[in-house]
Amino acid sequence: MRALLVVNPQATTTTPAGRDVLAHALASDVKLEVVQTSYRGHAADAAHEAAEGGFDLVIAHGGDGTVNEVVNGILRGGPRPERPMLGVVPGGSANVFAGALGIPRDPVEATHVLLQSIEHGTRRRIGLGQVFADVIEDGRWFTFNAGMGLDADVVAGVEQKRAKGRNASPALYLSVALKAYAQNVRKPQHFTVEVPGEAFDDVGMVFVSNTDPWTYFGDKAIQLNPSTSFDGGLGLSALSTLRVPTVGRYIAQVLATGNPKGAKLVRRDDVGYVRVKCEEPANLQVDGDFLGTTTAVEFRAVPDALTVAV
Repeated sequence: MRALLVVNPQATTTTPAGRDVLAHALASDVKLEVVQTSYRGHAADAAHEAAEGGFDLVIAHGGDGTVNEVVNGILRGGPRPERPMLGVVPGGSANVFAGALGIPRDPVEATHVLLQSIEHGTRRRIGLGQVFADVIEDGRWFTFNAGMGLDADVVAGVEQKRAKGRNASPALYLSVALKAYAQNVRKPQHFTVEVPGEAFDDVGMVFVSNTDPWTYFGDKAIQLNPSTSFDGGLGLSALSTLRVPTVGRYIAQVLATGNPKGAKLVRRDDVGYVRVKCEEPANLQVDGDFLGTTTAVEFRAVPDALTVAV
């Protein structure tokens, strides 16, 4: 088996020693090549070259952003049966995709799971989301979540802080989220949302899930659409208002039960697409990666898009 190990040396929990141990362990079972990323998009380019070069497996060692890039590289040009499998050894702060698949978030344990998968040939086909907007060329794949408005505002704010040297942490996300929320209260965003057979006007924020959980806050799984999985369509969770009482109840339900409900909540599970429009440009994010601002987005569910070694 030919395998490419894509390492993001800037990811939160990746270390040179850990990378070397991982590479040594994998090299005993596969014909391994290693690439360390050095620019944004490098992981996607390397994964695409591996896919075109006939590799059987591409392993992402980094955070969810690295996984997203590798997935987009593997699937550049569209899903096909001969595409390589994806392997994941977490090295970020949240590692949502790995957690949703049941892959241990500890790199050593995840390496053991990956080696067992290689040895026994265990794998899983999963569905992905794909987003189309004027700020994206040819669509962008996402593995666990996407959003327009408040959550994308948070992602953009965290990226700005990290560019200035701050480390990603729950405390950083919380402080940025509170600031973004205050800005949205002062100047609300207004979205129109469409799913198959339904449309909703004047929505205040839009969360889209490809699986459950939507994300993690530290070790706490944040569940917005607990019925959503890699085996079905997308989940939609949107609030018609961002007023403090509504948002407070929503957050309390999410933290307490992971099954939010309410008159101000628009929630749909297993939908084939989610279309979002707004008059003023709003931020867009996928898998915790800020993509830019736009006024129209379509999120699509794509079943059986990718094979994962698990």
